[in-house]
Amino acid sequence: MAFGKNKTTGTMATYQETPTNSINSFAQGTEINGEIKSSGDIRIDGKLKGNINIKGRLVIGSTGFVEGEIICSNCDVSGKILGKVSVSELFSLKATANVEGEVSTKKLAIEPGAIFTVTCKMNEEKGSQQSIPQPERKDKV
Repeated sequence: MAFGKNKTTGTMATYQETPTNSINSFAQGTEINGEIKSSGDIRIDGKLKGNINIKGRLVIGSTGFVEGEIICSNCDVSGKILGKVSVSELFSLKATANVEGEVSTKKLAIEPGAIFTVTCKMNEEKGSQQSIPQPERKDKV
């Protein structure tokens, strides 16, 4: 896309973000301090101190470490997370995973051996919440 004035209309070209199915990755031995935003998937085998906000799937490999806030649609963890995690679909912890902090997710899968030291909130789909009958209260007079 060219940037600059269009000769026929005189208007400026604009940048439009298009969703991609690409996978971004950084390897073991790589350290990043900062914020990551992406419309694609990300795999982390290195260390990240900062926040991640992606529309796709986050994979944290067995050597991966993230300290910060994570927002994504799906997350598979074999490494370590310290911080707040918000997953709109499935949060999956492999046997080597270690997660500490706060978690909010729709679905949760934990393999035996994973360390899961968090406060966890499971979100439900709208309309699927069922009413649970309360026991009848008998007050003594």
